Amino acid sequence: MSNRNYKDSVFVDLFSKDLHAKENFISLYNALHRTNLDPVNTEVKPVMLEKVLYMKYYNDISMLIDGKIVVMIEHQSTVNENMPFRFLEYIARVYEKITPTKERFGRKQIKLPKPEFYVFYNGIEDFPLEKELYLSDAFIYSDKESLQDTKIPLEITVKVVNINIGKDNPILRNCETLAQYSKFIEEVRTLIKEGHSDPLSDAITQSIKNGILSEYLERKSKEVRNMLLAEYDYDTDIAVQRKEAYDDGLETGRKQGIERGIEQEKINTAKKLLSMGLSIEQISEGTGLALEQVKKLQE
Repeated sequence: MSNRNYKDSVFVDLFSKDLHAKENFISLYNALHRTNLDPVNTEVKPVMLEKVLYMKYYNDISMLIDGKIVVMIEHQSTVNENMPFRFLEYIARVYEKITPTKERFGRKQIKLPKPEFYVFYNGIEDFPLEKELYLSDAFIYSDKESLQDTKIPLEITVKVVNINIGKDNPILRNCETLAQYSKFIEEVRTLIKEGHSDPLSDAITQSIKNGILSEYLERKSKEVRNMLLAEYDYDTDIAVQRKEAYDDGLETGRKQGIERGIEQEKINTAKKLLSMGLSIEQISEGTGLALEQVKKLQE
């Protein structure tokens, strides 16, 4: 979520900022691990990077559990194959943040909380129920090397979880807040598709009536609408940028193709003139090709 003025999404708010964020996050963690951590007796500390100092590396959710585990989560509507690399950047900055400088340069080994990396996907493109992305898939190997034969010196494993309501991922049955969030987003998409004049407000009203995130939406309806508006504006902006980049690429390719065609035509003409016995100088002047280019055609 770089290259924009960062605004919390509904997902981020629910699981890291809201009044009930701790309970929601613990429920999510328990669903991922099939554990029974108690929100009352479990220490959960946000370790997100400050936007001012680390804007380039700012991620959605980073939580330190009981000082032993760092859970990093990104919420995406488009899966990015570079997430292992991005998480590598994030976790390096988090370790830097939570580790005293003196200890980092000391001789005694520093104990670091174990990292876990997740992407929660709810885009409209078809995607498997779950998938793992590996940093090592991006490594460049020599012709004689293979992934199976090489000892990997560094690895980051990212678990991508499809939380679309239609996929019926078991995690949705084990985390009620996540399930209701997915239902809410589906309601938003449905009303947008149906062409409602104010689909975001209508989705909030309809969800409250249906008991979907009702307490949360009643308490923060205006904030949720603004967050959704920012999210959809961002998605639209990205889509427009991609379309413009694609169009620019087509135009550039067209121009390059025309230029290559003109150049080839000059070369063909020069070859014919050479066969007719014209001098290199005459051909260069007549076609616009450099003398060296014409000389090479003689070889």
